[in-house]
Amino acid sequence: MYKIIRKEELNENVFRMAIEAPLIAAKGKAGQFIMFRVDELGERIPLTIAGTNQDDGTVEIIFQVAGKGTRVLANKEEGETILDFVGPLGIPSALEGYKKACVIGGGVGTAIAYPSAVELYNLGTEVDVIVGFRNKDIVILEDDFAAASHNLYLMTDDGSYGEHGFVTKKLEELLEAGVEYDLVVAIGPVPMMKAVVNLTKPKGIKTLVSLNPIMVDGTGMCGCCRVVINGELKFACVDGPEFDGFEVDFDDLARRNRSYIEQEQELDHQCRAELAMKKDN
Repeated sequence: MYKIIRKEELNENVFRMAIEAPLIAAKGKAGQFIMFRVDELGERIPLTIAGTNQDDGTVEIIFQVAGKGTRVLANKEEGETILDFVGPLGIPSALEGYKKACVIGGGVGTAIAYPSAVELYNLGTEVDVIVGFRNKDIVILEDDFAAASHNLYLMTDDGSYGEHGFVTKKLEELLEAGVEYDLVVAIGPVPMMKAVVNLTKPKGIKTLVSLNPIMVDGTGMCGCCRVVINGELKFACVDGPEFDGFEVDFDDLARRNRSYIEQEQELDHQCRAELAMKKDN
């Protein structure tokens, strides 16, 4: 069992937790993720490692309530436990050797982008951060990003906070103004990452994206997280989740992510195995 050491509500649907997991805290790096299960009837859910603290042996996760599993986790309080917390999984981000980088996050994807910004900043890279949200009410991690960047640009779709427009608008403005990046990290909705790549690819700016296909076990055995990279099938859980954005088939990724959209909208959807276990008991 893994104890919840700290819990923070970032907005009404997004939470940050520190989970006591010293072995993962000792090895987890930016770009990697964990798989958790709240209880024996819970689904396996992947979450990016948002940070580690080796002193108290904790791993930070940030998640949005999007279904039954994350809702049950959000209802847990400090001192309570969850059943499974497995990791670190995936390949760490390769962020060494860059002079000036731009880290771009959209919506709850900003939580996944945050550890990359911290790692780059700690490596001595000059870091610009662009984060985008629908409106002021759902802005998260503003102070955290400000502390891990040289310039922070906050965008909202409706202009209620920061600057009005999408993250790609600000990136395009910076590039047209002559700002030169040797790395862009873009994490968020698939259309956003695709739009970022459409801006950086003509300029030859190396662009890393973190992919979010459907994932079940996180170890490469189920095959659910197949993605097409440079025309070849890869598994996001073991070959990624970070990939060269120029090589990603974003259209295929978008189609796969929509495969179970109706079931995902059923917040209390129960699998057959769960129903069978309840019947037997």
